[in-house]
Amino acid sequence: MNANLWLLVACQGLFFTNNVTFIAINGLVGLSLAPLGWMATLPVMGYVVGGALSTGLVARTQKSLGRKMSFQIGLAVGGASSLLCAWAAYSSNFWLLVAATVVAGYYNANAQLYRFAAAELAAPAAREKAVSLVMAGGLIGAIAGPNLAAATKSLTTVPFAGAYFSLALVAVLGMLVLSFIEFPPAPAKTHAGGGRPLSEIARQPTFIIAAGAGALSYGVMNLLMAATPLAMQTCGLPFSDAALVLQWHVIGMFAPGFFTGHLIKRLGTLNVMAIGLILNIACVVVAVAGLELRNFEIALFLLGVGWNFLFTASTALSLSTYRPEERDKAQGALNFCVFAVMAVSSFASGVLVTSQGWTWLNLGSLLPLGIIGAGLVWLAISRRPPPTASA
Repeated sequence: MNANLWLLVACQGLFFTNNVTFIAINGLVGLSLAPLGWMATLPVMGYVVGGALSTGLVARTQKSLGRKMSFQIGLAVGGASSLLCAWAAYSSNFWLLVAATVVAGYYNANAQLYRFAAAELAAPAAREKAVSLVMAGGLIGAIAGPNLAAATKSLTTVPFAGAYFSLALVAVLGMLVLSFIEFPPAPAKTHAGGGRPLSEIARQPTFIIAAGAGALSYGVMNLLMAATPLAMQTCGLPFSDAALVLQWHVIGMFAPGFFTGHLIKRLGTLNVMAIGLILNIACVVVAVAGLELRNFEIALFLLGVGWNFLFTASTALSLSTYRPEERDKAQGALNFCVFAVMAVSSFASGVLVTSQGWTWLNLGSLLPLGIIGAGLVWLAISRRPPPTASA
């Protein structure tokens, strides 16, 4: 665990300060500007759609310019898009807000690679712990994001415009921190053409489960998290309560990062993923049990911890599925799966919570959780050694 890794932890924290603030305010700003209520979470969806559309470009940029320059470009785009969001709020232009969040998705796609870069900054035996530690950096966002949104909500005459301005400053701070990180050089090609084709890599059972579980866990988390401020507003709870719930949710997402890597080493990736799945199901049980503030707090905290176990372990699982020279294409594919599922969940979140309600939204999330469970069982069975013939 070296200085470069700790600086990357700080970058992860600043990235999730951006993410959490976006989640906290984009749906509410969207609701105030959208022509129709079901369009409220389109700005949230735009952020992840932009990320999905950017994965290929980011992979090429990472390959041609290296980690550091690509990450700096992502931060610059993040700052510029935040200013564009502020202008959309000032001009009451809903579609400009959506377009600005799509542009911000480029930053999202870049920063989602921090966890993979962490594995390259640590010794091979400590890769899982390095990934987990950098994920823990999101705790900065857990504390700073909701408080930043609440503190800057009325900074200007236009609600939440000040929050967007503050995110531009967060991006500048991220560029400063990143400038001190020294990343290892890109791996040399040891196979012609940069290794195996992506189709061959993606056919591996381990890759399929790592990609599927990572994407679906992020999708379920995003589905419920994006809907939470809208659901709480419908229940008559103030924005300060929604900010508190999101804060505890993001604490749940990243506080386990200080020990998830140790759990993976001790229990194995599939067992940690199974624990995360159980916690996600527990979240649904608590959420449908009532609409009090306490239900929202406990459910979203369980959701965060469950996501951490599932997503961190699936990332660790994926590290064994590709060679160093294949990293850009493989990591790009993994992130594309995440963003594609998140795009669907972001859109479904606004539609379902405004048309079907919070309870049915939670019950519907049991379907992707069931798919994750089936995938884990399938991979566990496929990994069993064949029975030996008796003498």
